[in-house]
Amino acid sequence: MDTSKYENQINVFSELLDELPDTEEPLWILGQRYDVRAEKSELLSDVRSRLWFTYRKKFSPIGGTGPSSDAGWGCMLRCGQMILAQALVCWHLGREWRWDKDGRHPEEYRRILHCFLDKKDSCYSIHQMAQMGVGEGKLVGEWYGPNTIAQVLKKLALFDDWNSLAVYVSMDNTVVIEDISMLRPALGDPAEPSEGGAFLEHGSSRPRATSSYPHPYLRSEWKPLLLIIPLRMGINHINPVYIEALKECFKMPQSLGVLGGKPNLAYYFIGFIGEELIYLDPHTTQLAVESEAGGAVDDQSYHCNRSPHRMKVTSLDPSVALGFFCKTEEDFDSWCGLVQQEILRKSRLRMFELVEKHPPHWPPFVPPTKPEVHTTGAGRCCTDLQTVLRLLGCSIRNHPRGVRKTMV
Repeated sequence: MDTSKYENQINVFSELLDELPDTEEPLWILGQRYDVRAEKSELLSDVRSRLWFTYRKKFSPIGGTGPSSDAGWGCMLRCGQMILAQALVCWHLGREWRWDKDGRHPEEYRRILHCFLDKKDSCYSIHQMAQMGVGEGKLVGEWYGPNTIAQVLKKLALFDDWNSLAVYVSMDNTVVIEDISMLRPALGDPAEPSEGGAFLEHGSSRPRATSSYPHPYLRSEWKPLLLIIPLRMGINHINPVYIEALKECFKMPQSLGVLGGKPNLAYYFIGFIGEELIYLDPHTTQLAVESEAGGAVDDQSYHCNRSPHRMKVTSLDPSVALGFFCKTEEDFDSWCGLVQQEILRKSRLRMFELVEKHPPHWPPFVPPTKPEVHTTGAGRCCTDLQTVLRLLGCSIRNHPRGVRKTMV
């Protein structure tokens, strides 16, 4: 058996227990609360069920002539894959789904995994992500920051006909409910908002969206929402005033975790215990997995059987992106209520804002649309990125000076 494709895998399932502190404090993983002492097996199963994307090598060259490995520059791209994969798992399989190491998986799981394989025709492959980044001013081989990867995911989702996610990336630390409503077709005219209710003021309450009291902007058929909030929570270091609010985000049922890390090192944060964040680390180089189109994939290397790492929350780089998934309109309404109650009301310095209407001094919000291009095969979530980039006026080039690492 060729063990090189499982490079650096540690197949000792109980290792996590030895590394986690013996404490009565709860441990939170993506909206799920665990007692480390009493729920050991459940906690372990949850962690290893997350899709884990790492550096890979010996895949087909990006763009035909580019790099065949993303080692050293692709960590934020891999973290972006992980947060998006978690959204798709929650949508198609549910938050309670658990991975079976013996290979008994639903068809939806197989389709999700195929979206991320290191092939040019997989819609969220390292190839597609690196090339779409050209439109964000990043040459192939450059290091991404949280905001850049958020913009790339938003653009690539436009070509994913199977999932048809609505992706909203906030700007200026502000989530605008009216703009989110524009990510799906409108039916009729919006109801008039309540008098004087443009912004959610400190101490106000947001009306609950029910059949008898619909939200004035959220109307028509709901599209599952991937919500990404890029933030700068300090200058050189995270401002301690934001730490409790950050922890509250991991407790929300809609949580997809956080993209961030340390300077030049990107991690996918999935939870916390005490004053430490828990994260999956993409900095392991494995061989690219070979697969036939639509066929079975050896998925052992896409689930982390090693202990997830822990890091002091005070060591976090202040540039992050929060992720949330709202499958239904009720999920989004609940998320808004939690933000209002747990973040906006309790924080003297708000981590981000939640407003009803588009601020009048901002440029108009324009929902993203994809260029008219030929897609490859019915039901496939991929497209010709070379064509897309030509339509966007971009060129695909490799970085002429090697890897440049900056946090954007």
